[in-house]
Amino acid sequence: MIPVLLLKGDLLYKSVQFKDHKYVGDPRIAVKIFNDKGCDELVLLDITATNEGRRPNFQLIEEIASEAFMPVAYGGGVRTQEDFAQIIRLGVEKVVLCTRAAEDTDFIAEASRIHGAQSVVVCMDVKKNWMGKPQVMTHAGTKAAPVGILDFARKVAAAGAGEIIVNSVDRDGTFKGYDLPLIRQVAAAVDVPVIACGGAGNLDHVVEAIRQGGASAAAAGSIFVFQGPHRAVLITFPEEAKLRAAFGH
Repeated sequence: MIPVLLLKGDLLYKSVQFKDHKYVGDPRIAVKIFNDKGCDELVLLDITATNEGRRPNFQLIEEIASEAFMPVAYGGGVRTQEDFAQIIRLGVEKVVLCTRAAEDTDFIAEASRIHGAQSVVVCMDVKKNWMGKPQVMTHAGTKAAPVGILDFARKVAAAGAGEIIVNSVDRDGTFKGYDLPLIRQVAAAVDVPVIACGGAGNLDHVVEAIRQGGASAAAAGSIFVFQGPHRAVLITFPEEAKLRAAFGH
């Protein structure tokens, strides 16, 4: 179970269907809380870097990597192999590619060759069009890639991606649960771990994503930063005993 924190510059925000961004705090403080709660892994995504033409915020990445007790994955604004290498040098274990992966699978192959497939994560932002057909989206969900979701998943896996995050734009921030049919399709199409993302509202949804969706892990944002019906900001993470109980252990 992996928290996903969304950055705009050097501050944390949370979205609903990639819109209506709400400020939720400082990423450095969030990392300290997740440290204290015993979180296993953390994903940080700068959601405005690509569209604003910004490179990754290396100073912030270094601060977070040095503070975190758990493996960290970072994505956003990665354009060159030097960007990728610099992030790894700063102590981040994995680099998440979205728009860059859709533009050039050779970039995935080169990064995988240099750093190992375990360092390369591709995030598929998937949104249904007006006909209900799921599409891979790039540029923070604003542009549709000219390739089908399963072809895209197979291409990036073959190129050397070690993991694929399947993120439902339509479910993002809704608390309605993961898009299980979507996760099942992608998980069945590739032989690399698939991480479900988008829509988690409780631990039962996490269990469903893994047991019914075939995901290897579940990522979420809102359930870790909002509490109660009024979505009050409170960064937290479930205790290990609750996680074990949810899975029947």
